[in-house]
Amino acid sequence: MAKKPEPNRKLVAENRRARFDYAIEDVVEAGIQLVGTEVKSLRGGRANIAESYASSERGELWLINATIPEYPPAGQFNHEPRRPRKLLVRKRELHKLSVAVEREGRTIAPLKLYFNDRGIAKIEIAIAKGKKAHDKREASKDREWKRNQARLLRDRG
Repeated sequence: MAKKPEPNRKLVAENRRARFDYAIEDVVEAGIQLVGTEVKSLRGGRANIAESYASSERGELWLINATIPEYPPAGQFNHEPRRPRKLLVRKRELHKLSVAVEREGRTIAPLKLYFNDRGIAKIEIAIAKGKKAHDKREASKDREWKRNQARLLRDRG
């Protein structure tokens, strides 16, 4: 299965573990509210969203536990690396996300942090359902079988 070409995106951080730990149901693109030194640090390609998640609190969506390291030339005017950051989504999307978390027990997991073609920082978040250990083993078996199948077909023909 070939990957679709993505539009002009400068990928900053990717949560590769999310697709292994969760069954992704729906993906939403959200804006992220940043301060100046955070943008400078992201442009340098430094961020970590591996242990982060999104939470709906007081009618707003927040990115919790994401790390954007300090920007060294900023000196005393730097930001806090692990502060909660507000995510910017439409009301309808916010309602859909919060209902999925509250009623259905889903998780909002960030997948990618990037700059779009206009140079604006965006984050791709997903409504996800946690996988059990046996589901993870089954997924890795399927992946291994497809890899072997492709190798056999390539060697024969």
